[in-house]
Amino acid sequence: METAIVTTKGQVVIPSNIRKKFGIKSGTRIQFVEDKGKLVIIPITEQTIDLNLGILRTDGNLMKSYLTEKKKERAK
Repeated sequence: METAIVTTKGQVVIPSNIRKKFGIKSGTRIQFVEDKGKLVIIPITEQTIDLNLGILRTDGNLMKSYLTEKKKERAK
C-alpha cells in the first residue's frame, strides 16, 4: 500500500512505481471518480482510451480527437 501527503495547494505526488505501472507521465490527465464513498483515480492514457473505445462505438474518432487535443496543448 502506497501513501502520499496532500500539500496546502491540494497536490499529491504519485509514487514512481505506481506511475510506471499505470503509464502516468508528465501531462497525463487524471480523472477523479467517487464510488461508494471511495475516491478512485483513473489516469487517462492512450491505453485507457483504447480499452474503452468499444463502449463508446466511436470507430476510433475518440482517439483521433484526443490526440488532436494533446497536440494543441503541447503547441501552447
